[in-house]
Amino acid sequence: MIIDKQTITKVANLARIEIQENDVEELIMDMNKILTFMEKLNELDTNGVEPLVYMNSDENVWREDLVNQEITVEDGLKNATLHNDRFFLVPKIIEK
Repeated sequence: MIIDKQTITKVANLARIEIQENDVEELIMDMNKILTFMEKLNELDTNGVEPLVYMNSDENVWREDLVNQEITVEDGLKNATLHNDRFFLVPKIIEK
């Protein structure tokens, strides 16, 4: 399949994006490169290759849920702009 100006215009319209007239030639070249690459991928022999949903075959790998005190409250608050001895202080944004 060869991409032309009409195809670029149609794709841009379907995607609801505005393209400038001076960008059309560059887009034609780029989209033709993409299609050439996809055609090259179609030449690969994928017989016997199972489709992947995830990158590994592990299912339901869970870690034990443990509560750890990674940092102290003081260390967590030391870079906060506003805080008291235990919490971050933020401006109120919801009014009744």
